Parts: sequence; structure tokens; C-alpha cells
Amino acid sequence: MTSVRDFLNRSAGRVSRQRRRPVAGLLLLLLGLVLTGSLYATLAPSSSADSAANDEELIAEGRQLFLVGCSFCHGQNGEGQLTQDGNQLGPSLAGVGAAAVDFQVGTGRMPAATSQGPQVVKKKNIYSQAEIDQLAAYIASLGSGPSVPTEAEYGPEGADIAKGGDLFRTNCAQCHNFVGAGGELTSGKFAPSLAEATPTQIYEAMVTGPANMPVFGDKTITPDQKLAIVNYVKSIRAQADPGGAGLGRIGPVSETLAGILVGLGGCVLAALWIGTRA
Repeated sequence: MTSVRDFLNRSAGRVSRQRRRPVAGLLLLLLGLVLTGSLYATLAPSSSADSAANDEELIAEGRQLFLVGCSFCHGQNGEGQLTQDGNQLGPSLAGVGAAAVDFQVGTGRMPAATSQGPQVVKKKNIYSQAEIDQLAAYIASLGSGPSVPTEAEYGPEGADIAKGGDLFRTNCAQCHNFVGAGGELTSGKFAPSLAEATPTQIYEAMVTGPANMPVFGDKTITPDQKLAIVNYVKSIRAQADPGGAGLGRIGPVSETLAGILVGLGGCVLAALWIGTRA
């Protein structure tokens, strides 16, 4: 009788242990999930908070720079400023985006020393890139707008240069010349040369439309097409002048003038020489 009872107890113990093993595994799995979730909840908000704190610090520093160098024309909060006679002293900056700040300040167009009028006055940049980033962060906080493009966005070597040339001649050459040399426009305006413009600045100009330039949105010229235009401008800088002197690379005007002065002038001098010899 005792042996039977012992046998039954041992059998019941084995069944109980077999039942407990799956339960223990589930408990361990749940414990692992709880610990993982706790660690993520502890670390992730801290990272986001640090990023937000850095952004707020960048914006605050940018506002201080703005109040010193920009608020006279653009207002204390970037709302724009009018003169006493109602003329626009400085436009509102809400919604212009960080790309406009990076372009205007980085190229020396802003802050304006005097009223620009129809001309685009460029001077030596007075801000470091870190200060430009701070200004851009503050202006971007006033309203959404184009962001500063990265090199990965504007510089792929695979962009179609030939297609970029077609797009450039269709949309840009009438102002900037077919090789980006720039030129005079109507009413005393002019289009600057692209010889010293960086790829970032070329891309920023297309998405922000500085001065007399229109804004080329993504529906007008797609991002891939913009990249092709940037690569075309980069390629023509490296091109040589197989015909000799480039003559400013401004097209047939300078070439015709050179032909008249050199060719016709040479003929006149030759005729005079022959006449004096006779």
C-alpha cells in the first residue's frame, strides 16, 4: 500500500513539474519584455529631451544674433518693418525657411549695409557658419519653409548633366547666360555669375528665389532635375576654352566685337600700310 502511494505521489510530482515549466518560461518572457520596455521608456525620452533642449538653445542664440543684426529692418519678431512713408524696409521672414537664411547671409547679401534697391549688393560675410546655423534655426522656428539641403541631396555624380544643361538653358540662361556668367537685366537689375556659387547655394537659390529670381518649386522643377542643373553648372566650370580666350564666356556679343576689332581693324591697318608703301 505504501509503495502504491509513493508511486502516485512521484507521478503527481512529475506532472506538476511539467506543468510548471511552460508557466515559468512565460513568466521569464514577460519579465524580459517588461525590463526592455522600462529601459526604452527611461532612455528614449531623455534623448528626445536633450535634442529639444539643444534646438531651443540654438534658437535662443539665433534670436540674440537676429535682434542685434537683423531686427532693425525685419522687426523684433521677424514680422517685417515699414518706413514712415509706407515703403517696405524689410519683409516678413515667417515661412522663408532656413535655406533662405543660409543663402542670404552665407553669400554676404544680408545683413544689408544700405538699401539694396534693384541691385544685389554682395559683401564679405560677417558671420561664421555656426552663427548662420543659429540664425537659420531661429528663422525656421517662425514658420515652415525650405530647409538647408545636404550634400547627399544636391551632389550625386549620377545626375544627368546633359539633361541639366537642357533645363538650365530653358529656365536659367536668359538671365545667367548659358554658362552661368551672369549679365545685366532690365530696369538696372542684373543676374550674378555662378562662377563662385557653391552647389548648396545654387540649390538654395532655386528653392528660395532670392532677389529677382523666381522660386522653382518641386512641381516646376523636380528635385532630381535640380540636381541635374547643379551638376551641369559644376561641369561647365571645369570646361576649357578650346577656341582660345574665353572672352568672358558671355556669348556672341564679345566674340563679334573681338572679330570686328581684330579682323576688320587688321584689314584697315594692312590697307594703310600698303598705301604708305605705294
